[in-house]
Amino acid sequence: MKENYIHFIGIGGISMSSLAHILLHSGKKVSGSDTAKTHLTDELEALGAKISIGQRAENITNPDLVVYTAAISDDNEELCAARNKGIRCIERAYLLGEIMKRYGMPIAVSGTHGKTTTTSMLAHVLLSADADPTVTVGGELDAIGGNLRLGNSKYFLTEACEYHRSFLRFFPKMGIILNVDADHLDYFKDIDEIKETFCDFARLLPDDGCLIVSHDNKNALETAKCAKCKVVTFGINGGDVTAQNIKYDNYARYEFDVCVNGKTIEHIKLNVCGEHNVLNALAAFAAGYELGFGTDKIKKGLELFGGTHRRFELKGEKNGFTVVDDYAHHPTEIEATLTTAKIGKKGDVWCVFQPHTYSRTKALLNDFARALSIVDKVIVTDIYAAREKDTGIVSAKDLADITDGAVYIKKFEDIADYVLKNAKPGDTVITMGAGTVWKVGDIILNK
Repeated sequence: MKENYIHFIGIGGISMSSLAHILLHSGKKVSGSDTAKTHLTDELEALGAKISIGQRAENITNPDLVVYTAAISDDNEELCAARNKGIRCIERAYLLGEIMKRYGMPIAVSGTHGKTTTTSMLAHVLLSADADPTVTVGGELDAIGGNLRLGNSKYFLTEACEYHRSFLRFFPKMGIILNVDADHLDYFKDIDEIKETFCDFARLLPDDGCLIVSHDNKNALETAKCAKCKVVTFGINGGDVTAQNIKYDNYARYEFDVCVNGKTIEHIKLNVCGEHNVLNALAAFAAGYELGFGTDKIKKGLELFGGTHRRFELKGEKNGFTVVDDYAHHPTEIEATLTTAKIGKKGDVWCVFQPHTYSRTKALLNDFARALSIVDKVIVTDIYAAREKDTGIVSAKDLADITDGAVYIKKFEDIADYVLKNAKPGDTVITMGAGTVWKVGDIILNK
């Protein structure tokens, strides 16, 4: 990369902050802006980045390059100022793709859900195999001290997001497709367009690369036909790498035999909950196996993985009930998480749900209602707009009205009071969503 001074619009984002960190480590001058100060921006400041809170035209001085995310609108003050000055502006995905070119074995984990968990599992596998990887993950993982690990080997591991077809700017040698479901319908026309985008991702892999793809997700499996490289399938119901003799305990932690081409080669006992994590673990196992790591190292890595922050994260206990936080914001994720939460529970399971974006809520309204109805008590709070504006097409109350046993409560403080008044010892209260709903758990525990 020839540019020496790079400015990031939205530098506090989980992915943007890791890219800024990589460039600082390589000796580049970095500045950036965001709407709020966080521990991620504090860390970058400590490394020498100049951080501005608030996005204003005057933040654009004389950078050689400006990097922005898909969430940044075309009328953003900083983006407009940079373009008016003739400064080269690129989306985050282009920069990540350029960084991937530096490595001999770039690994990209894709899918409409499960990316962060599977990337984190595979990071543990790489660490257990002493592979010294560089890792960028869309969450915070204790094993790497946050969302980034800088290694000194050929291995570069990252998540690959389909939104705005971002992952088509990448240069992976190994790709993983966990699942392909309807999502981001504010951008994609329908599931067929989403499937074709994942087919394009499969086509990115070189002839000597490897695609690891779910056998159990029909849409994902169809993308394998588009790959010109080796294809390895994984699944519970079939595939090259499968799970047999599956069992789970009262905390929904699964153990199983791993079979490769019908032969049992290892036994895994996961330290995270849910059947969906069996699939995530099989994907990570298949990747480690194809990379040539010993099965003992793969097993060790998977069993050491204890979860990432905001993925069924235990927050604490209050008045005898348990508070958990989870990032799930798609009906398939919600169903998997809430089904897991019900296993072995004698008390009621609550879900405090914050929908994420109006377009997703509108398009999948009935699917959300069906998934949320799995649990005993549901509270729906206002939609987290993220990159969108409220045009009145749908509301959180619309979702509450068609969800069995659900109530709509607007303010987080009022939600906390309602839970404290009604939750019983033995109950489990899950705050769920990709926005700020995690704050509800903190309010409950701190009252």
